Amino acid sequence: MSKGIKKESSFGIAHVILFLSIAVLCIFVAWPVLLILFNAFFVEGSFNYRDFYAVLTEPETFQALLNSLFIAGMTTIGSTIVGTFFAWLVTRTDLPYKKFMKGLFLVPFMLPSFIGALAWKMLLSPNSGYINTFLMNLFGLQEPVFNIYTYMGISAVEVMYLFPFVFIQVCGALERMDPTLEESARISGAGLFTITRKITIPLVLPSIMSGALLIMLYSMAHFGTVAVLGIENGIYNIPTLIYEKIHQSGGSFESIRTGTVLSTVLVVTAAAIIWAQQKILSRGHYQIIGGKSFRPMELKLRGLRYPLLLACLAYIGFTIVLPTVVIFMVGGVSTYGLPLTWENMSLDNYKYILFEYEVTKDAIINSVSLGLVAALITMFAGVMISYVIVKMKVKGKGILEFLGMLPFSVPGSVIALGVILAWSGQFGINLYNTVWIILVAYIARYMAFSLKANSAALEQVHDSLMEASRSCGASMWQSLKDIVIPLVRPGMISAFFLIFLPALRELTVSIMLYAPTTRTIGVAIYTLNEDGETVMSTALAGIALILIVVGQTLINHFTKKAGE
Repeated sequence: MSKGIKKESSFGIAHVILFLSIAVLCIFVAWPVLLILFNAFFVEGSFNYRDFYAVLTEPETFQALLNSLFIAGMTTIGSTIVGTFFAWLVTRTDLPYKKFMKGLFLVPFMLPSFIGALAWKMLLSPNSGYINTFLMNLFGLQEPVFNIYTYMGISAVEVMYLFPFVFIQVCGALERMDPTLEESARISGAGLFTITRKITIPLVLPSIMSGALLIMLYSMAHFGTVAVLGIENGIYNIPTLIYEKIHQSGGSFESIRTGTVLSTVLVVTAAAIIWAQQKILSRGHYQIIGGKSFRPMELKLRGLRYPLLLACLAYIGFTIVLPTVVIFMVGGVSTYGLPLTWENMSLDNYKYILFEYEVTKDAIINSVSLGLVAALITMFAGVMISYVIVKMKVKGKGILEFLGMLPFSVPGSVIALGVILAWSGQFGINLYNTVWIILVAYIARYMAFSLKANSAALEQVHDSLMEASRSCGASMWQSLKDIVIPLVRPGMISAFFLIFLPALRELTVSIMLYAPTTRTIGVAIYTLNEDGETVMSTALAGIALILIVVGQTLINHFTKKAGE
């Protein structure tokens, strides 16, 4: 009798957790996305394709779509080449200080690309860029050498900050790849180029494509770099066009409806990219991990060891160190354009930004608070949903897997617009122009991060532990509290920080939702730059970089401590 009661109780708890999990994802993720699709095609409850067609056929819409595809394409190609090359260097060659170099190549992953774009704007703008000015004075030139306000300039900056997506994926694949295949080819007389082209690249192609897909999706939906470097020269992609339409009209119904149509274009394009990638990968099956332990074969670089090391250091110095130094130095001058000499440097701008400029205080509080709360909510919700997906044998959990990954493939600007439609009073709850609407958007945007981290942790917890606990008389809740949660705590901490740091530097979602009193750090930097306050925006950007580095250091410390 007691066994029947226990079984009935666990059955009830399982379905309550399943119901709550589906409710969370439907309210925060599915509903906003469905509202976008509905508002794009329906007006006052009636299907209306004419308005949809009218927006799509506008020249600026077509041009923005072409710009998005062109910039994303160039960024993907460049990032894939750079990321694959550096991954090969640090995993399959005898490059000196490989572990240190691998850490350096991950640094761009934690830096906001829109702050990098701001730095390159100051370095390579045609009229006042420091590098252009230096070269024109040095060689007596009448025209600037570089122009950052171009498709190539935008793509180059995005490559600098997005190549780690491919680098991480390819490093993992190359470290696990069986070297006997390459050794057999070398014994048969094949050269390095032939081995790389016919064996190494095909074997790691799934990892290369996986990283390239992430870059393509990210670049298509990216707001910051194009906003900083493109708008000034009339280059818009879909996210910046959505922002301009809504921003210029003050959030009118017509502008939001136009935004829904443009967002639908982004969703369809993202779906097409995913479909194309799956078709490419389905052409063949690649197995790179054998059953035996092995050490990856290292290529002897001989005389190229230190030249290639210097080339890697030069790349990091030019793409990461130089723009970061410029941010801090320009933040220290009284007027933008003054020579970057010690005589022109002071801490006055930083003092003003930190202690006198009221927006800074609000922005830091908003960003830290939103990041912490969003990370906590998604961490616990992610554990609950992941537990249903990984451990429970109940019908309907496949819906959770689909909904959980939906935000991962939906652009941030689409989520922001969906949140506006869902939480602006139309359905009885009005969060518009409050900090809460940004929080809702963060939860939707970062839920997939929590699910991936917690699912990975739960996969490592064997079912026999729960079964042993239940057989000893513990309730399901006691088993979860005393066994499962302690074992998956490292995954929960990882999920927390995976969400907190990106939320701290987020711009794409916040720029669509902020009000005068709810600016985040990213929005405050962007609006200062947009208003022509270049020096103040760089001073705040410098402070933001310090916060990000401190945050990353704490992440590394606590993650390492949790894993011990």
